[in-house]
Amino acid sequence: MWPDTRICELLGIEHPIILAPMAGTTTPAMAAAVSNGGALGSHGCATMPLDRLEQDMEALARATNRPVNLNFFCHEVPEITRERHEALLEAMAPHYAKAGIAPPEGVPKAPYEPFGRAHLELLLLHPPAVVSFHFGLPDAEAMAALKAAGCKVLSSATTVEEARWLEARGVDAVIAQGWEAGGHRGVFLDVENDAQVGLFSLLPQVVDAVSVPVIAAGGIADGRGIAAAFALGASGVQVGTAFISSDEAAHKALHDEAVAEGADESTRISRAVSGRPARAHRTPWLDAMSGVRAAPFPLMYHYTAGLQGADAETHRFSLYGQSAPLAPRGDAGARLQALIDDAETAFAARGSGRGRAPSP
Repeated sequence: MWPDTRICELLGIEHPIILAPMAGTTTPAMAAAVSNGGALGSHGCATMPLDRLEQDMEALARATNRPVNLNFFCHEVPEITRERHEALLEAMAPHYAKAGIAPPEGVPKAPYEPFGRAHLELLLLHPPAVVSFHFGLPDAEAMAALKAAGCKVLSSATTVEEARWLEARGVDAVIAQGWEAGGHRGVFLDVENDAQVGLFSLLPQVVDAVSVPVIAAGGIADGRGIAAAFALGASGVQVGTAFISSDEAAHKALHDEAVAEGADESTRISRAVSGRPARAHRTPWLDAMSGVRAAPFPLMYHYTAGLQGADAETHRFSLYGQSAPLAPRGDAGARLQALIDDAETAFAARGSGRGRAPSP
C-alpha cells in the first residue's frame, strides 16, 4: 500500500514507520515490538552509560532479529563560565527556595558525553542495522567506520540547510523534523536562532533539496498524518508521541498523565530544563523560565535535576508533541498496527477523493 518504498528497501523493513528514539523512554522491549511488527524499532541510547548500552544491545539481540536503530547525540562538549554559573544560581534561587531544596553544589559537569570513540568501538563489535544521530553527525572517520560495518546512518534536520549539510556528509536518509515534534529539537547549525519551521513547510522543501530519501517527523500520530507526509514527498515517517505511553515504555513520573491530558496547546518549546530547545508539557514554571538564559546543553540538568526530584508536579519535564490526542492506545505492537491500518484507510480515502470522517 505504500506509495514510496525506498525507506523499506534501504532499511530492510516492511512498513516505512520508524519509532522515534526517545532517550529515557524507549526500552529494548518497545524497540523490539516495533521491529517485530515490520517497522523500524529505535532505542534512544544518548544518555546511557556504556555498560547499560552494552546490556541493552544484548537485550535487543535476544528480542528481535529484525533491523533496529540505535540513536546518539552529537552535541558540542559544553563549557560554562563562572559568571554565567553564578547568574544562573541567582536566577534559580527563588525556585530552589519555593521547592525547599538547597542550590546544587560545585561547577556543573555534563551528565553524559556526545557520541565518541568508546561508543563507536562498542557499536563496531555488534553493528546495528541503523544508527541515527541528533544534533548533527560524528566526525568523518566515525561515519566511514559505521558505513563500512554495514550500518545505515540517519540524522535529523530542522532546516533545508541542515538537510543539505547531512547529505554532503554521507547520511543514507534525512529525518525532516518539524516544529511540532516532541522532545529535543535536532537543530545544530544555528542553535541560538532556531528557525522553528513546521513540518508541512519543511518537508517538501527538504525533499526538493536532497537526493536521499526523506523521513517526516513531527506531529504525525495517525494515518491521516502519515498519508499527508507521503503526499508531500516523504519516503517514511518517524513517530514518537503515538508510542510514548505504550506498555513497554520506561514510564517517568507524571509523563503518561501529561500525554493523556495533552491537547494541541498543551506544550511549549523551552530550554529551561536541559539547555537545548525541547517541546515539553507546558507548566507555569517553564513559562516563568522563558526569560532565563540557560546553561549549555546538557549542563542545565545540574541546576534543574533537584527541582524535578523535589517537586515533579511543578517542575515536570514531560516531552511530547502537539498531536498527543491522536495517539492510539495499548502496547507498542498494537499501536503500530493501528497506525498501519489507519494509514491504509487514509490512503484509500485519498485515492477515492474522499476525506476521512473524524474519529468519535
